[in-house]
Amino acid sequence: MSGDVTPLTTTRSSAPAPLAGAPARGAGGDAPPPAAGAGPSTRGARPTRSADLVQTWASLAALAVLLVVFSVLSPQFRTVGNLQQIVDAAAVLAVLATGITFVLLLGAIDLSIPGVVGACAMTVSLLVANSRTGLDLGLLGVALTVALGAAFGLLSGVVSSRLRIPTFMTTLGISAIGLGVATILFAGRRPVVLDESLSAWATGRVAGFSVLSLVAIAAVAVGWAVQRWTRIGRHAVAIGGAEDIVALSGVRVARYKTLAFAVAGAFYGLGAVMVTARLGSGVVEAGAGLDFAAITAAVIGGTLLSGGRGGVLQSMIGVVVLTVLANGLILAGVSPYVQQAVQGVVVVVAVAAATWPVRHRLGVVK
Repeated sequence: MSGDVTPLTTTRSSAPAPLAGAPARGAGGDAPPPAAGAGPSTRGARPTRSADLVQTWASLAALAVLLVVFSVLSPQFRTVGNLQQIVDAAAVLAVLATGITFVLLLGAIDLSIPGVVGACAMTVSLLVANSRTGLDLGLLGVALTVALGAAFGLLSGVVSSRLRIPTFMTTLGISAIGLGVATILFAGRRPVVLDESLSAWATGRVAGFSVLSLVAIAAVAVGWAVQRWTRIGRHAVAIGGAEDIVALSGVRVARYKTLAFAVAGAFYGLGAVMVTARLGSGVVEAGAGLDFAAITAAVIGGTLLSGGRGGVLQSMIGVVVLTVLANGLILAGVSPYVQQAVQGVVVVVAVAAATWPVRHRLGVVK
């Protein structure tokens, strides 16, 4: 009689029950995609977009206020010539801010700009026609300098991501290495740039603007394209927003962190070329203070220090705000020491404004 008994569980699957919290699997063994509009990523996207818009409009409003105030304080501020000076003055900072944006999107920090710019500035001044060496590599020397900057960034990324050393200490060490290399290359004699094509970057003008400004615009466009259309840019934003989730999804986090630092280093190298063209010679301290200026500009524009928010275009708003502020204070006759204090206040206020809409996501702040 026992052979005539029909099991009561024939309609149930023989597969084991999934663990609590694990995603359900389809026929092919992969987790089915969530329904449109569902999932935690969708719930968190709207507040993030809203915070981005608030910060962007706040930065633009601050820029508008500065333009109105300085236009009233100084009639010279409203002239076309002063506008051209503002654009020219922002060129180098725009390139450096573009580079550091990729690092900030990761939620990391990069203090290597002084050393990398110094080493690259000395390198390009010795590779193009100059007063010390017989080399005259022209644009090839510029390309090699940009590659050297990328190599410094690659080293920063490898050390920080593979050895798990905080980026603060890693990039500070890389900066010291760069300054050491620059000092060795200096060798007690400053090389004067004799390359006319490189000098034309600073002296040549198109429609009233220097060639440096056009180079900066092209570099910013490339940076925006990399952030918007490549995996490096998209993964940098994702890693800064939720690195653990990105790692669980199968993305090689260490690889894309390293590549983001390399991209940043390439922009630092280009910035060093621009500084050298402007100064007309190789200077070891060519990048002094530019790290603070680049970070300040990015933060003012809305690129969050904790990562995952902002971008190249937002950082450019900060570059314009910072340059207009410096230009307006000079025309208003404000002391340079007071200018530094004002910039310090501006960056503190900008960080507070950028983090306030998402303060509930930051957890413990140290």
